Amino acid sequence: MTSIDINNLQNTFQQAMNMSGSPGAVCTSPTQSFMNTVPQRLNAVKHPKILKPFSTGDMKILLLENVNQTAITIFEEQGYQVEFYKSSLPEEELIEKIKDVHAIGIRSKTRLTSNVLQHAKNLVCIGCFCIGTNQVDLDYATSRGIAVFNSPFSNSRSVAELVIAEIISLARQLGDRSIELHTGTWNKVAARCWEVRGKTLGIIGYGHIGSQLSVLAEAMGLHVLYYDIVTIMALGTARQVSTLDELLNKSDFVTLHVPATPETEKMLSASTIRCYEGGAYVINASRGTVVDIPSLIQAVSQQNCRCCFGCLST
Repeated sequence: MTSIDINNLQNTFQQAMNMSGSPGAVCTSPTQSFMNTVPQRLNAVKHPKILKPFSTGDMKILLLENVNQTAITIFEEQGYQVEFYKSSLPEEELIEKIKDVHAIGIRSKTRLTSNVLQHAKNLVCIGCFCIGTNQVDLDYATSRGIAVFNSPFSNSRSVAELVIAEIISLARQLGDRSIELHTGTWNKVAARCWEVRGKTLGIIGYGHIGSQLSVLAEAMGLHVLYYDIVTIMALGTARQVSTLDELLNKSDFVTLHVPATPETEKMLSASTIRCYEGGAYVINASRGTVVDIPSLIQAVSQQNCRCCFGCLST
C-alpha cells in the first residue's frame, strides 16, 4: 500500500463519518489537525508494519454498531469492500473478522483492546463514529502505526439539548411527580420546585458540548460558569473560573463534559463534592469513570448533593 492509498482511505473514511453523523454535524479542523500529525506519529512507531501494494478494490472495511447507511454507500462508491453489522461483536468473533480488514468503523460498545488489535495484520485506521475513543487501546494502536480518529462534533447538539431537559426535570421534580402519578397519587406541590431562570449552571469541560450547552442555558436565563484546564474564550456572558472548587461552590446545577482519561478519573470525588454549599444537582454527561459513584451516593444521602443524572461505567 502506498502513502497515497493510505491517505485516500483515511480521507474517504472521514468523509463517511462526516456524512453519516447527526444532522448539521460538520467535522473540520479538530480531526484535520489530528490527521496532520499522522506522519509524525508514524515516525515514532517502534515497529512499523510492511504492507504490500494493492488496489482500492482489495481494501476491506468492517463497519459495526449500525453506523449510518450513508457511510456504506460512500465506501462502496469508492470501490472498497464493505462488511456491515448492526451490533458490536463478541471478542472472539471480532478477532476473526478483523484479521484481514484495513479499516474498521465503530461506536462506543466495541472494545478494540491490544488482544484484538494484535490480530489485525492489515489494519490502517480506526474510525470512531462518536466523540469518545476510550474504547480503543490508543497506546497499542500508536505502537502499530494505526491511525485512530473520531467524529468530535457528532451528537454535540443532541447532548446539549438533553442536558437542558434534565436540568428542567430536576428543577421541577418531574421524576418524582411521574412516579407518584403512576402509583395513583396526585401530589400538587410546588415546594422545592423552581424555575431555572436566575439559577447558576456550572459546566465542567467547555468543549463542543459544553459551549453549546452554555448558549442554550443563557437563552433560558441561567447564569453560566465553566471550568476547563485551558483558557477558552467564553460565548455570551459565560464566565470561566480558575478552580473546580470555585465552580462547585457557586453552582445550582453542575454538568460534566470531559473525556475519560487518567486525569479525569474520579474528578468528582468525596473531597470535591464537599465544596458544595447547600447541595447542587449533578448531571454527568461524560463517561461513568469521571465520577466516584460511592462518594456521590453518600453526598446525596447527606444532602451535599440534591440529586443526579449520570452515565455509569458498565
